[in-house]
Amino acid sequence: MSFIRKFAIKHARQIQRGLEILPGLVAYSMIGFLLIGGFIIPTTVAYVVLAYDIFWFYKSATLAVTALLAYARIEAAKRMDWLAEVKGFPDWQKIHHIVLIVTVNEPLHTLRRAVLSLTRQTLPLKQITVVIATETRSPIGAQNAEKIKKEFGEKFGNFLITAHEIKPNEVMGKSSNERHAGIEAKKELVDRQGMNIDYLTITSCDADHVYHPKHFAYLTYAFLDNPNRYRRFWQAAVQFYNNFWQLPAPSRVANTFGSIWNTAILVRTDRLINLANYSASLKMIDEVGYWDADVIPEDYRIFFKCFFAFKGEVEVEPIFLPLSVDAAESTSFIKTFKNQYGQFKRWAWGVSDDPYVIRKYFSVSGVSFWNKTVRMLRIIEDHFLWPVNWFFITLGMTLPSIFSKRFGRTVMGYSIPKLSSLILTISLVFLGIVLIVDMRQRPKRPKNVSRLKVWLLPLEFILMPIVGFFYTVLPGLDAQTRLMLGKYMEYRVTEKV
Repeated sequence: MSFIRKFAIKHARQIQRGLEILPGLVAYSMIGFLLIGGFIIPTTVAYVVLAYDIFWFYKSATLAVTALLAYARIEAAKRMDWLAEVKGFPDWQKIHHIVLIVTVNEPLHTLRRAVLSLTRQTLPLKQITVVIATETRSPIGAQNAEKIKKEFGEKFGNFLITAHEIKPNEVMGKSSNERHAGIEAKKELVDRQGMNIDYLTITSCDADHVYHPKHFAYLTYAFLDNPNRYRRFWQAAVQFYNNFWQLPAPSRVANTFGSIWNTAILVRTDRLINLANYSASLKMIDEVGYWDADVIPEDYRIFFKCFFAFKGEVEVEPIFLPLSVDAAESTSFIKTFKNQYGQFKRWAWGVSDDPYVIRKYFSVSGVSFWNKTVRMLRIIEDHFLWPVNWFFITLGMTLPSIFSKRFGRTVMGYSIPKLSSLILTISLVFLGIVLIVDMRQRPKRPKNVSRLKVWLLPLEFILMPIVGFFYTVLPGLDAQTRLMLGKYMEYRVTEKV
């Protein structure tokens, strides 16, 4: 055993705490550099901000191009007869899909809508098992599950209801519930019914998710067509479009960018990681011991758990179909704001996975150095810079000129802000492309929504600086500060209406 591994084992707790402090330390240091450096070293700050603007230009251009490519692929996939393609495999009827629908206290109509989308699949429904994963702490979930089973149960190959009871050392949330439901599903289908685990997939699904009718036919094809199927996840384009037209403008702006990002990322297989709704072979999930019961973020965690367990052989492949979900909403503007903020804070809590990934990076041998390094740097970029980007892009170049009048009168103080402004202005072209993609893929205007509102939608993006502060900066710093202080977040179910 190397010295580094011995040291890591001996000082595991101290290293863990150090890694938990690191994201917040980096974020606060970068923000502090920008705010304080504007007084002390304005020229240095200006050059750093200019470099950041160039980086942001690259990210904006990449998002626009990949969003267009992904949109084109999705439109083509919608027209594809995936069931006909599936029938070209001699063993296609052996495939069976387990869909874990995790629920706590979501309304009956929300859960019903998710199951209804499964009844509309082009794949024969007898090749699908629905598992409603409830919690014993919320009787309403079990009651709704029974009602759904009574209505739809006979349509599927199997319809199971599990009830998860929180055990000592478990954390309340989707991960622990999915672990329990996944194990129970395997016991029923493989151990009792004798299904071949080599032909089973397992899908993580929330109660508000709505599938495209060709989703599981596409997944069946992707599974059978891939010789590395036992080392793969499959990810569709998660889009916050179920309640798009009901949202207040700030929430709609925030969720539009979320939808575009989740669409565009499908063509970036170098950084694609499963999230929210995804599938994998049951064999792989069973081999790694299912989801961890002591964490809140389950999607990134299960990916990296598999990635390091199988020495970097695990990848995520795209399913170029939309998967529509609810954006956070409530019964009033203020309640919707709080609900949306809570959801973003929970997503920002994904930073709690970073210590796990970094420790695995150094402790697990046999993984391609390039592969694991790219993966780690990507997750660090996403999580560490979550609350930082807004400061550099929105305030960055104005601070040196405001804080240092002397710098503002220099040639550098005049030319660098002009160049920065030009770069960010050109970036707005890419924003226009993003808005066009959103316009093409979002749901059609309901009859109760005026045409005027449709024409005014682009003007809502004037709110981006405000939306970015309240829905990116604050929840990001909130999550990172909690992690720094060891004030670990508890799972909170996003309200559904």
